Amino acid sequence: MKERVQKVIAERGLCSRRAAEKLIAENRVKVNGRPIKLGATCDPARDLITVDGQKLLPKTEKKNLYILLHKPRGYVTTLSDEKGRKTVTGLVKVSERIYPVGRLDMLSEGLLLMTNDGELTHVLTHPSYEIPKEYLVTVLGDSEAAIPLLREGVTLDDGFQVAPATVSLVRAFDDKSILSITISQGHNRQVRRMCEAVGLTVRRLVRVSIGNLKLEGIPLGKWRHASIQEERYLRKLVKEARK
Repeated sequence: MKERVQKVIAERGLCSRRAAEKLIAENRVKVNGRPIKLGATCDPARDLITVDGQKLLPKTEKKNLYILLHKPRGYVTTLSDEKGRKTVTGLVKVSERIYPVGRLDMLSEGLLLMTNDGELTHVLTHPSYEIPKEYLVTVLGDSEAAIPLLREGVTLDDGFQVAPATVSLVRAFDDKSILSITISQGHNRQVRRMCEAVGLTVRRLVRVSIGNLKLEGIPLGKWRHASIQEERYLRKLVKEARK
């Protein structure tokens, strides 16, 4: 059965679907020795796919890896950085090639999933699957007035309309507040920009959960493999997305 090449690349865990599309656009992907264009299809069971001249391994030859990292501030969520900044891949020492799922900007910290499962990456990052992500956000400003606006959904500075968020006040101090903000979208720096849109200044942003995955118990800068229960949960997400 024919499938889009970027989907096959992602399912075999080389990279996310979005990254696979970029590889194709850069003419780094060939099918049976011939360069392809974005949107091309192939028969995964018969056709030979190569990326940068290297054969794409069949799905059965790859073991999916799921790692939960407590990302510190000062690290970028990319495989490499042309500006020489520290990347999260430097924190996780494994022999398999893995990549971060979704975004967590350099000034943010908290839970980051790293994997070689491209199909799961698509499910966790595409807004249509509505996987909730919770953040604890320390802010300056009138949080009492801002919370109802965030719950209704705000418009960002680029015109993007944010869906209503689940927001609650965790703790209030004289000069700052800590909010719990849960969203299911993944627009660039979305939580920070949501807060800015309602007059709040973000002082600290920590992601504490991705779906059923929790940050609790993972020290700053450290990582662990997903538990058996967590792996079952992730596989269930992929299975349900295929329906």
